[in-house]
Amino acid sequence: MSTQDDSPPARPRAGTTIADVWRSGGATSAVSPLAVRQTRPEDFAAIRDLQRAAYPEIEPWSDEQFASQLEQFPEGQMVAEQNGRVIGASSSLIVLWNDYGMDHTWKTITGDGYFNTHDPSGLTLYGAEVVVSAKRRGHGIGRALYKARRRLCEALNLRRIIAAGRMPGYRKVRDVMSAELYAMRVVWGDIPDPVLRFQMSQGFHYCGVVHNYLPEDAPSCGNAALIVWINSRYAPPRPAAEVSKEIP
Repeated sequence: MSTQDDSPPARPRAGTTIADVWRSGGATSAVSPLAVRQTRPEDFAAIRDLQRAAYPEIEPWSDEQFASQLEQFPEGQMVAEQNGRVIGASSSLIVLWNDYGMDHTWKTITGDGYFNTHDPSGLTLYGAEVVVSAKRRGHGIGRALYKARRRLCEALNLRRIIAAGRMPGYRKVRDVMSAELYAMRVVWGDIPDPVLRFQMSQGFHYCGVVHNYLPEDAPSCGNAALIVWINSRYAPPRPAAEVSKEIP
């Protein structure tokens, strides 16, 4: 596999810090503010409860997986909190995308959830997970987490965010259409798939179907929709010779 991902990342954009991610990732509510912050060890049990409720057919993450994610890339692990309760979470890592491509699986790209595949020299922020309280959907939690992830991508001056989203409505129509046709009909507006349509509303573009991405995801029949968000603020690194001309 190729180990190249275009070029080394440049420095973070001037004036943008990781702290900006937490200051800007939240949303307001008539009840109380919704805050997005970095995940802490004391959040593990609450996130696991969210995973069990949202994806009962998929084994939730262990404390060892959560701890490894924080060790590998703490900035990429976020929770949405309101009234002191964790009501959503997202997990990300940086990868060399050319090492994976369309044939990757969730286990291979995330190191089976341990994120030991995290590579800070990459230019791609990979979205491994977003989970929201089933009782609080439609309250802006997902939007806040996606916004914080975009801000992180900008703060780190990464080129893009890539994720493979679930297709939970596909199982109902698998006998009459392919996964590719299902995804395209969602894009065209014919099928109201809640995941892909939401991701498109957040500025992501559909790129194709990844087969056998997560076999235990029964509603999606193991498939996932590959999506990408391009960081329009990405600043490519400048050649050293060009920079040296500006040094007195």
